[in-house]
Amino acid sequence: MSTQTEKVRRLTVPQIRNRKGGDPIVSLTSYHAHTAAIVDRYADFILVGDSLGMVMHGMESTVGVPMDLMIMHGKAVVRGTKKALIVVDMPFGTYEESPNVAFRNAATVMKETGCGAVKLEGGARMAETIHFLVERGIPVMAHTGLTPQSSHVMGGFKTQGRDEATWDAHRADARAVAEAGAFAVVLEGMVEPLAAQITKEVAIPTIGIGASADCDGQILVLEDMLGLNPWTPKFVKVYGQLGPMIEDSVKRYAEDVKARAFPTEDEVYR
Repeated sequence: MSTQTEKVRRLTVPQIRNRKGGDPIVSLTSYHAHTAAIVDRYADFILVGDSLGMVMHGMESTVGVPMDLMIMHGKAVVRGTKKALIVVDMPFGTYEESPNVAFRNAATVMKETGCGAVKLEGGARMAETIHFLVERGIPVMAHTGLTPQSSHVMGGFKTQGRDEATWDAHRADARAVAEAGAFAVVLEGMVEPLAAQITKEVAIPTIGIGASADCDGQILVLEDMLGLNPWTPKFVKVYGQLGPMIEDSVKRYAEDVKARAFPTEDEVYR
């Protein structure tokens, strides 16, 4: 009797939401099919972050990332994966104007990429938009604390919550997005005790990046943790040193070409 291989099913938004207080949620960014295929074996969700503007395209911030770039990379990540929930960032200027504009753009991102959810930055000020999207079938991951798209207003990439007087506002932001229907919230660049407190207070999973080990999950930029960037923030643990490895490989290749040591008999056709 023949046996049919069981089809791998992607993790869903409800499955991620139901992990609140349970097994920690594993996440990384990815921007292309081949790295996404590797991350897919271990991650619960993969974020196609607008950080790709800085990491891959040399931009100074995420503000200049256009939606068509997010869609192109989102398609690649979806094609390269089978298991993880794929979340795509809504870039700056595509959701802030009104809930209607946000819905139109988020629907386009979901339809064209095949992703399972979108992520947008902002706390209480975005609650109305989050509610509007969720009510119309767009799953939303929220993002509070250090919000890179607002770096010009914040005066740079500054750790949030160092002044305890601001804690109530950050807690209110997290509660607002949870009550609006976000299925999870990223807490970025936030002092540890504040992130831990928010995690206890909100009913949805918190995903930390430069926050607290008490968060319900963690996310890092893949290129940062692989050692591909010359500088990484304090909160990044570097798990590999691919930058030096790549440079050494390129250097040895260039030397072989100049010495006519490549290609050899093994690399040519006879």
